[in-house]
Amino acid sequence: MSHKENLTEYVSLFIEQLFQSGVKRAVISPGSRSTPLAYLLENHPQIATYVNVDERSAAFYALGMAKASQEPVVIVCTSGTAAANYYPAVVEARYARVPLIVLTADRPHELRENGAPQAIDQINLFGKHAKWFFDMPLPESEPNILQYTGRIAAKAAAKSAAAPKGPVHLNFPFREPLSPDLTYKPDNQPMSAVYLADKRLNRRYLSDLTVQLNDSEKGLIIAGPSEDQAAAEAIINLAEATGFPVLADPLSGLRTMMADHPSVIECYDAFLKADEVKKELQADLMIRFGGMPVSKALTQYVKGSACSQWLVDEGADWRDPTSSATHYIEVNDQLFAEQLAEGAGQQADRTWLHKWMSLNEKAGDEIRQYVKNETDEGAAVGTLLQSLPEGAHLLVGNSMPIRDVDTFWIRGMKPFHVWANRGANGIDGVVSTALGIAAVKHEPVYLLIGDLSMFHDLNGLLVTKQYPSQLQIVVMNNNGGGIFSFLPQAAEPEHFETLFGTPPSLDFKHAAALYGLDYQLCETKEALSQSLASSSKQLKMMEVITDRKENTATHRQLWKTIAEAVRGE
Repeated sequence: MSHKENLTEYVSLFIEQLFQSGVKRAVISPGSRSTPLAYLLENHPQIATYVNVDERSAAFYALGMAKASQEPVVIVCTSGTAAANYYPAVVEARYARVPLIVLTADRPHELRENGAPQAIDQINLFGKHAKWFFDMPLPESEPNILQYTGRIAAKAAAKSAAAPKGPVHLNFPFREPLSPDLTYKPDNQPMSAVYLADKRLNRRYLSDLTVQLNDSEKGLIIAGPSEDQAAAEAIINLAEATGFPVLADPLSGLRTMMADHPSVIECYDAFLKADEVKKELQADLMIRFGGMPVSKALTQYVKGSACSQWLVDEGADWRDPTSSATHYIEVNDQLFAEQLAEGAGQQADRTWLHKWMSLNEKAGDEIRQYVKNETDEGAAVGTLLQSLPEGAHLLVGNSMPIRDVDTFWIRGMKPFHVWANRGANGIDGVVSTALGIAAVKHEPVYLLIGDLSMFHDLNGLLVTKQYPSQLQIVVMNNNGGGIFSFLPQAAEPEHFETLFGTPPSLDFKHAAALYGLDYQLCETKEALSQSLASSSKQLKMMEVITDRKENTATHRQLWKTIAEAVRGE
């Protein structure tokens, strides 16, 4: 067979096996060396392809798609530094457990390490941040090579989707000429089928834990970030069966069920800031699901607790930054919650639960008044949350936005779903991630982001020129890094603005004009509410100007007011 025939059959079989293994989407960044992968992915009748010229943005765009679909998404780029631009998204995918299949084109072996253009060392480029790496063989059409290639494709898809989900990296050396035969019709090659199983606890271990569960009088369930809605429902049922309060992180999926389940506690971050309250709420058992919650106050509460703490994590990563877990339980969250609920004895005395509910209600009342009366950034976020339509999706940037959502998302709002890049907690790629989610979801999608994060990924908006989006962006412009105003560095004014505040002094109406967005400056929270209520058939940006110093002072006053309310002062 000719080189072109070998290349075409080899790459076509690889792509077909990816499709048979559940891959439905691919994001391609243009480049010469990746021509075989790009052409044949584009030519595949059942894989949706998206072209994004900036590799860093492309990888986060795919990350958003994979988060929203919970299915592996392929990203493809050429050789050299193009692949290095994938690094931030690969890191996020690793720690946020998002399934990505990274396909990098490479020079053939004879052009490596000898000064060839666009040739860098791509072997294990992403290190331990990739769950698995494989340097593919050169394209051949020998039956044993084709069978091997198909098996590698199946393995890549399976490894990315297996718990804990994450990125895998395959590196493809291609010789010129690079163009495949687009008229090629593959034969009915046998494809590999892979079946993944969930971890379940054996009966002996379950029996021991059930005894401890039923001996607990002051048990507490902590639901951290998770995209498993079935697990969220099982955790709610476990809380109802035990009578334990469940502290629901905004990324846990449980806050959408607050209206029907009073045992869901959402204002814990506010009232756990008071030391005397933490002393009164000493649990004798904590059961932690998902990643570590956003709330620093909750983290300190967990770290300061001497009780038995169960960390439930099928991924076996032991996500325990407080080093306070006493039991590491490697099991599927949903199955474990269901197994425990079956053996749970109903507590007759609900004093413990009612105490948490009472504190939660007092804190919630103060937060509602704050949103109603104040004009700062927190009140604007509360207004945004109140304005979201039922079933909407909200991607939240890191630093202040996610913390404000944690504080101001309370009972009485329509249910919606919150997303965030909390794997590595970075500010990069947030716009592209939101656009990726919006490309998958049919419901309205919103982005809440700070000015520095918006600046960091402005180029992500370029993809909307080719793939129009109705994403609604709310930029909280406090002219710098607002989160640093709450940290000890703020007490040292010398060099603070230069090193931490870093005011960029940007007017985002110019960015909106550059990319053809609808734009509105919202000078009041009422204006923001009206803008959110008005329909838009295209990408829209709403800019809210806030003041960092005012925001810090009003937030601290809110925490003081809540502390007084829960103490009964």
